[in-house]
Amino acid sequence: MKITYLGHASLQIEIAGKILIVDPFISANELAKHIDVNALKVDYILITHAHQDHVLDVETIAKNSEAIIISNYEIASHYERLGFKAHPMNHGGSWSFEFGKLSYTNAIHTSSFADGSYGGQPGGFIIETTSNNIYIAGDTALTMDMKLIPLQTNIDLAVLPIGDNFTMGVESAVIASEFVECTKVLGYHYDTFGYIKIDHEAARQHFKSKGRELLLLDIGQEIEI
Repeated sequence: MKITYLGHASLQIEIAGKILIVDPFISANELAKHIDVNALKVDYILITHAHQDHVLDVETIAKNSEAIIISNYEIASHYERLGFKAHPMNHGGSWSFEFGKLSYTNAIHTSSFADGSYGGQPGGFIIETTSNNIYIAGDTALTMDMKLIPLQTNIDLAVLPIGDNFTMGVESAVIASEFVECTKVLGYHYDTFGYIKIDHEAARQHFKSKGRELLLLDIGQEIEI
C-alpha cells in the first residue's frame, strides 16, 4: 500500500493496482500548486464530508477518470444527480471493493456543500486489505467511538487531523491514537491556512513523548506501509 500526501486532507492511496483519492482539495491550495489535478487518474474517490476544502476537485477528477465516488448517502446522491458514478454508505456499514474492505466510521464535525445544502453526517474510513489496515479519521473531534475500532480491526496506520480549531489538535490526536491502539500516525489537515498552522517539531516531539510516531509528509511525498 502506497500513500501520497497531496496537501491539506487529500491523500492518494495505491492498493492492489487500484488508485484511490481521499478528499481532493488541491487546485485552490497554494501549498499544493505543484500538483496537477488534471493529471490525476484514479479509480475511486473517497469523501469524508461535503465541505469545500474536501470536495473542491471531486468533479474534475471524476470527469477525467470516470472514478466511482464513495461517501455517505447524501453526498453520493448529490454526485449521482450530477451524472457521476457513486456508491453510498453510512455509519457502521462496510463493503468489499476491489481494493479491500471499506467501512464508514463516525466523526464529530459538520457537513454542508459550498452553497449551504445538506451534506449528510460526516464520517471517516477504515480500509482493510490482506496486508495492512488504515484508519482515516476525516475532520473530527476526539470521540469515545474511536475506542470501538480496535475491537474489530487492528490498525497499522491512523491518519488523523492535527491542525486544531476546526478539528482535533495535536494533544487530542495523541489520545485518539491511543483509543485506536495505533502507534504510527500520519498527520493531516494542518498548515493550509492561518487557523490550522502548527509547529511541526513540537508536534513530533509531543507524539514521541507519548511513545508514538507522527509522520508529517511534504506535499507530493509518499510512504509505503
